[in-house]
Amino acid sequence: MDSAVIGISMGGKTLLAGKVKNGRIEKSITRKINNKGPENEILAEVFDVINEVKDDEVAGIGIGVPSLVDVEKGIVYRVQNIPSWREVHLKEILESHFGLKIYVNNDANCFAIGEMYFGKTAGYENSVGLILGAGVGAGIIFKSHLYSGTNCGAGEFGDIPYRDFTYEYYLNDAYFEYKYGVAASTFLSRANKKDKIALAIFEQYGNDLGNLMKTILFTVDPQIIVVGGPLAKAFPYFEKSMWDKVNTFPYRHAISKLKIVPSEQENIAVLGAAALYFDAKNQRLKK
Repeated sequence: MDSAVIGISMGGKTLLAGKVKNGRIEKSITRKINNKGPENEILAEVFDVINEVKDDEVAGIGIGVPSLVDVEKGIVYRVQNIPSWREVHLKEILESHFGLKIYVNNDANCFAIGEMYFGKTAGYENSVGLILGAGVGAGIIFKSHLYSGTNCGAGEFGDIPYRDFTYEYYLNDAYFEYKYGVAASTFLSRANKKDKIALAIFEQYGNDLGNLMKTILFTVDPQIIVVGGPLAKAFPYFEKSMWDKVNTFPYRHAISKLKIVPSEQENIAVLGAAALYFDAKNQRLKK
């Protein structure tokens, strides 16, 4: 993998950008932006961070955006936390400006393909990257390539009805505050101190997550599921109850070799965006 690629993650209020070459981020920048600003103002911020890390080695740019995406045309719709970005032809705009190949996808898909190139799912043909945070999103890797679906909707497991609402309702970090009046991060701190109430709450979380894992098994049947996002930090506290529920899956052979692991790649947002380029080019990391 000789090409250098810029990976950009748009998190609403923050832009992350990095020049990625041979599996490493050589230059990077983090910039706070006015997410309530008009479309062109935020586009100007994107241009600026690209210029900060771009050099003559860069062959393309990958961008992860928390939104619906027309992957072929690179159009992003209704970007979370950026109200003015209702329909932005991001690929067309950036290709015209920089003269480079641009690849755009949603952030969950970037996470999944990033883990395949740079993280825990390397070496597996079929995997799922599951993000647990402000929402519940997932990306699907099938036969070593990202599968986005017809409308970039593949992997939206969080929207599946569950109990009285959806999986996302019970598994995103806002649920902790809504249900218990305490932030998920506070419960994590308490669990680290062996607080029994916090441990019991994460045990229940694992039960719900285990049911989502069974849904993923029924629909995708992956070899490995990697869990990312802020709530992945609590993995040790919900792992057992999650597996207790997964082990009730009716097809024993399907879970006999299944792995479910937390992400450990700190820079996965930028690396995953860059991996869109490598996936499109069918390139592999040099060993």
